Amino acid sequence: MEYLRQHPGFAVYRNTVLKGCSDALVAQYPTVAQMVGDDWLRAAALVFVQTHPPRDGRLMAYGAGFADFLDGFAPAQDLPYLSAVARWDRCWTESHLAADATPVPADWLARQPAGQWAGLHLRPHPAARWGACADLPAFALWRCHREGHAWSDQHPWHGDAGLLTRPADAVVWQALPLAGCALLDRCAAGDPLESAVTAALQADPAVDFLALWHSLVGAGALCEP
Repeated sequence: MEYLRQHPGFAVYRNTVLKGCSDALVAQYPTVAQMVGDDWLRAAALVFVQTHPPRDGRLMAYGAGFADFLDGFAPAQDLPYLSAVARWDRCWTESHLAADATPVPADWLARQPAGQWAGLHLRPHPAARWGACADLPAFALWRCHREGHAWSDQHPWHGDAGLLTRPADAVVWQALPLAGCALLDRCAAGDPLESAVTAALQADPAVDFLALWHSLVGAGALCEP
């Protein structure tokens, strides 16, 4: 094995793999690239690749831990929002690659037997990705760059949450109240609908639950088990 490592062909192979992985990371984190530039991201990607070699031949699936890596990457410490934004880039990739499924229709709840909805179960769509950042507008920053809008200095600098889904062929996104994150978390854990609704209302007692429900169903975020 040591002989192979010293062979010139091995170095060429290694460099090819490193470049392929770094190219994949740059392609999968376009919002991060917009914020820091391709050269900065490629330099960070090369460091990441050397400590996190690929374990799957599909480069599109590579780089799941890159956001966690940025948390401890010294050159990123002056950009505290960067890893949170990177997580949304990763969510987009995962949503894009996820399995297809049929979301529940808009009238799903109305078609359920009267008085039995509390014990029913729903699960998040395989392509649904959601999350919240407690103290940074990470989703708003990601969305702003992804949609090509200039960031306004007047935008409130506080935590937010978002949802990505793929109800058809394209990944779409929207802001999400904390109650929506709580409901999806409980559905993902296998809780019945009553428990999921209770968790949502505990997360935000003032939420307009009917509007939230229509938003989640309209986005294709929920499926039957």
